[in-house]
Amino acid sequence: MKILAIGDIVGENGLKKLRDLLPTIIEKENIDFTVVNAENTSGGMGLNERDFTSIQKMKINCLTMGNHTWGKKDIFSFIDNEKIIRPANYSKGLPGRGYNKYECKGKKIAVINLIGRTDMNILSENPFLVADELVNKLSKEVDIIILDFHAEATAEKIAMKHYLDGRVNVIFGTHTHVQTADEEITSKGTGYITDLGMTGPKNSVIGMDVSASIKRFLTSLPERYKLAEGDTILNGCVFELDDDTCKTINVYRISYK
Repeated sequence: MKILAIGDIVGENGLKKLRDLLPTIIEKENIDFTVVNAENTSGGMGLNERDFTSIQKMKINCLTMGNHTWGKKDIFSFIDNEKIIRPANYSKGLPGRGYNKYECKGKKIAVINLIGRTDMNILSENPFLVADELVNKLSKEVDIIILDFHAEATAEKIAMKHYLDGRVNVIFGTHTHVQTADEEITSKGTGYITDLGMTGPKNSVIGMDVSASIKRFLTSLPERYKLAEGDTILNGCVFELDDDTCKTINVYRISYK
């Protein structure tokens, strides 16, 4: 079983990059199951119905979200689609689901989405406690558990790796848009990377226009972010799992310019 995880789509150019390259990547890497973080797809913040419709035409099994889940209000018209999940530790009573179960090559797969609490400014429950609850439940129902931990702090992501080591099959971080070089297989067989990176404008500040971003750091004025233009990159990671044990046996980054 080979699982492809693609880093945050940033803007319509990032979406186009994914549309152009995904079929080639799936064929080249012999991918069975694909997860993509889509919380920055539409205008750099949120996911609208037009872009979701475009994504549905691609060979993607699950879309995860993050702190910009509600960035586009029309998401409420499709948030219950089985293909999309939002952070499971959002406040109770919100629409959508925090995990979903899928089937692929005779295996039952659960994908969980969680959001970190360090420097995220999002009202959420403790992700470690919610992870505990979900993993305990899902481990009795599925063969493979995948976690997208959408968090700012590398320490929080790494702590989650140790906390769930051997209890889930794959953990990847999203949100910071910079691909980390720490992909590994833990001692108990969990595939891990701190951040997948992004699929968006290369000459940018994590996908945003350089001049606008610098102005925000130079002054205290609330300069409006805008998407960068130009060439795009695609970042992600491939996790190969043993068909018998479902433990990760290989993990490697991918990056396309």
